[in-house]
Amino acid sequence: MSTALESKIRIQREDFVVTDEIEAIKKVSRNIGGIVTFLGTGRELSKGENITQLNFEHYPKMAEKKLEEIREKAIQDYKIIDMIIIHRIGEIDIGENIVLIVAAGEHRKEAFVACEWAIAELKRITPIWKRETTSNGEVWVQATP
Repeated sequence: MSTALESKIRIQREDFVVTDEIEAIKKVSRNIGGIVTFLGTGRELSKGENITQLNFEHYPKMAEKKLEEIREKAIQDYKIIDMIIIHRIGEIDIGENIVLIVAAGEHRKEAFVACEWAIAELKRITPIWKRETTSNGEVWVQATP
């Protein structure tokens, strides 16, 4: 399994370990005073429908490019020290990890703002698509709450 030390931006099928990613980003700078994480997981209920399976597809190379743009903009605009963004693709079971954003800043405020902005921007511009399997069939999710 790859680690954050290998790449700060990853799209992968395999799961990730949140604590490993936090430990990796802590090694970037001794000036990190606050780390904020967002962890998205598979939920079993969406728009009143029970979900039995999730499947994520992406546009290779373009999705990675967009995630790198998000990371660079977060570092520049919110003055954080570093950021890791990981998104899984393929079949994801309910309760499994889907996406992780780790924002590290000198102070907590910029890390919180950068992390919140990054997940919103990821959902807005990254070509990663979610298909939910329910008892009524499969549904491509157009917008997320």
